[in-house]
Amino acid sequence: MNRNDRRIALTAIAIAALALIALWLTENNNRTTAVVTAANDSITQQHDTDRKGYYQRSLAITVGDVPTRHTEEFPFDPNTADSTQLLRLGLQPWQVRSIYRYRARGGVFRSKRDFAQLYGLTKKDYLRLEPYIRISDDYQAASTLFPKEERDTLRYPAKLKNGEHIVLNTADTTQLMKVPGIGSYYAKEIVRHGKWIGGYVSVDQLDEIDGFPQTAKQYFIVDHPTPQRLNINRLSLKQLRNHPYINYYQAKAIVDYRRLHGDIKSLQDLRFSKDFTEGAIRRLEPYIEY
Repeated sequence: MNRNDRRIALTAIAIAALALIALWLTENNNRTTAVVTAANDSITQQHDTDRKGYYQRSLAITVGDVPTRHTEEFPFDPNTADSTQLLRLGLQPWQVRSIYRYRARGGVFRSKRDFAQLYGLTKKDYLRLEPYIRISDDYQAASTLFPKEERDTLRYPAKLKNGEHIVLNTADTTQLMKVPGIGSYYAKEIVRHGKWIGGYVSVDQLDEIDGFPQTAKQYFIVDHPTPQRLNINRLSLKQLRNHPYINYYQAKAIVDYRRLHGDIKSLQDLRFSKDFTEGAIRRLEPYIEY
C-alpha cells in the first residue's frame, strides 16, 4: 500500500470515528431530555394534586358544616352583663361591642324600652329576651328617690292621707293622681298597664311598671277583680302570644300540648314544660279559662 492509500484509509477511519461519536452524543442527549421531561411531568402532576387537595380542604373549611351557636335564656342586667353572658343570650359579637361602647360612654339602660333600642336587635329577639331583663334599681334616675307629689302639689294639692285607699281597677287618672307619689305619667301608666294585662288581680302587679314608686302601693286595693280571661284551648299561637304574660315559647308549649294530649284542664298540666315555672303558672292562672 502506497502513501496515498494509507492517507485515504486514515481519513476514512477518522470520519467513521467522528460519525460514531456524533451518534453517541445524540442518543445520550435524547435520553437526558426524556429523563428531564419525565421529572418535570412528575413535579407538575404532584403540584396539581397538592393544589387540588388544598382547594378541597379549603372548600371543606368554608362551606362545610358550621357549628350552630346555641342560645340560652336567663335573667340578665344589660348594664352589668359581661360579653360571655351576652353571647350566650344569642346576641351577635358586634352587638356586644355596641353595648360595651354605649356603657363606656356613660350610657345606662334604665328600662326594657332602652334595651329595645339596641342597634340591629330584631323584634323576635327582643320578645325572646324581654322576660329575662332585670334592671337594678341602682341604675334608675335619682329623681325617683323623691315623691312625685312634690312636682304636682300646686296643680293637685288634695292628696290621700294614710289609711285612705283607691280601688285600682275602677279609678281614673284624676283619682289616681290623688295618691302621694303619683303624677300624670304614672296615672296614665297604671291605666294603660291594667288594660294591657286584662285587669289587676293584685296590687303587686304595679311593680311591672318601670320605676313605679313603692311607697304609693299602700294606697291601692283590688276589690273583687274580674280580669279578662283567655280560652286557652281555643286561641291560636298568635292570639295566645298577644297576652303580656305569655311569651312565644309558652304559647308554643300550649299549642303543642293540645295537639298531643287534647284540651288543657289546668295550667298544672303544663308544669313539666321548662317554660312554665310555678311563678309563671301562678301569675297567669287568673287570666285563663278552659
